[in-house]
Parts: sequence; structure tokens; C-alpha cells
Amino acid sequence: MGASVRGSAPEVEPYDFFRPAALSRDQSRMLELVYETFARQWGTQLTAKVRVVSRVTLAGTTLQTYDEYVDRLPETSAMVLLALEGVPARGVLQFPPTAVLGWISRMLGGSGRVAPRERAFTQIEQALVRRFAEDALEDLRYSMGPLLPLSASVESFHYNPQFAQAAATTDLMVVASFDIEVGDRTTSATLALPADALLPQVGVVEPQQTRVEGEANLRAHLAAAPVEVAVSFDPTPVNPRAVLGLAEGDVIRLVHPQHRPLTLTVAGQPVARAAVGANGNRLACVIVESQEAS
Repeated sequence: MGASVRGSAPEVEPYDFFRPAALSRDQSRMLELVYETFARQWGTQLTAKVRVVSRVTLAGTTLQTYDEYVDRLPETSAMVLLALEGVPARGVLQFPPTAVLGWISRMLGGSGRVAPRERAFTQIEQALVRRFAEDALEDLRYSMGPLLPLSASVESFHYNPQFAQAAATTDLMVVASFDIEVGDRTTSATLALPADALLPQVGVVEPQQTRVEGEANLRAHLAAAPVEVAVSFDPTPVNPRAVLGLAEGDVIRLVHPQHRPLTLTVAGQPVARAAVGANGNRLACVIVESQEAS
């Protein structure tokens, strides 16, 4: 038997403590506007090339290390590496190989009804994919304008993300995810650009907190977090036969002495002893013994 006090549950936003930095709200909003413009341009270009209505929509923009980005890609994925002038890391335009083969099939007069099997591109297909990527880069330059002042070009193709080595594992990448709808088929694609090439034009990345600041912020958040508080009697053992035979009006004798305070628990953990009382028209409890003090 016990009484509990519940607070209103706040919205909790997950935070990855292993991530060294994050985009600020202003940075995210600016990049979203740019990538939404790019998505519209890219969708128009695909419609003209594959001869069927196509649409590209932005799914999200995040800041990840290159290692995080690669770990989330499929084992086999078409990756076009993009060379950026003056930046050692490479950009990456990534999409499923079967989706690109389907686009090429439509470009060459196919109906697109038969899904192609996953395989490496032929030389002719690589040339067409290179043209796809170059046109996408033109749309990207138009959409970003002064945000991407560096010249970019298509460098090479890779099919295994683990062997692409476009950047160092800890290099930060601005990753934009897109949903591409061509006809009745929808697939996903990503565009990853080195943060060093992009973020100086959209503002400085939020600096990582020092250890002392992190500990202080963590204590502040924990101190304000709502927890469930309950007061309860000592448990009374009852055999299953008595439980199954319970009926309205039955009395169960508790082993808890009348003079002993109740146990106060926080999230199920005992922290103090408390006596039951009242505060106005509500039940209350008075702390009479702290577990830490004892």
C-alpha cells in the first residue's frame, strides 16, 4: 500500500555524448533552406533525364563524423567521391546502385517496370552516372551560392563504403539525406560534404564543452528531472491460497508496526523514513529519518 507523486513528463531529446559537435539551430535552418532548393532542382533534372515525373525531398541534415556516416550506409552502395578545391577530405554523393541502374534504364528507353539486379556499373553506365553527378553538382552550386565557394568535381566511384576513404574517420561531415521518388519507386540518397568546406560560411560550430562545464550542466539537468516518489508500508508476505481467496470485506493484517514510519522511495530506491500527515485537503508525509544521515 502506498501513495505516489507524479510530475508532468517533459519532452526528452536524445543526446549522443560521443558526438564531438552539433549544428546550431540557425545553421540547421540555413542548410535546410539550401538543400530544399537543391532537392527541387535535382528533381526537375531527374524528370528531364528519365522521362518520368520525379521528385526529391529533403529528409534531414545532420553533422556526423565520417566514421559515423559510413557505418550507417549499406554494405554495397554507389558512392561518387567529389573533390573540393583546397580541402583534403572528399564529398560523397551516395545512392543505391539498383536505383541508378533503373534511372539509366529509363534514360535508354526502358519502361522501368523490372527492377535491375545489384551489380557494378559498366563503363557506359559509369559515364552516365558521372553525368548525373556533374549535373547534380551544378544544381548544388546554384542552390548554395556563396555558401560553397570552392570548385567541386567528380573524382571517382566506389561500391563499398568501408574502402572509399573519402575522409579521416574523425573528420566532420555535413550529411543531407534525401528521398528520391522516380515514377512509383522511392529510394534514399545522401550528400556528405566536409564541414571545413561548408560551415565557415554558415557560422562557427558550437564548441565542445569542457569537462567542468559538462559536469555542471549534467548536475543541473539531473536536479530538475522529475522522479516518482512513493511512501509504503513494509511488505507483508501472503501465501497464494490467501490471495486467491480474497473477497470484498476481507482484512489483511500488515506486519508494519503502527508506530514505525513508512519508507519513502525515489524511483523504487529507499531514501528516507516518513510519517503520514496532511497538508490542507491533501495527504502529505513528514521526513523523520534520512537514509544518508543514518
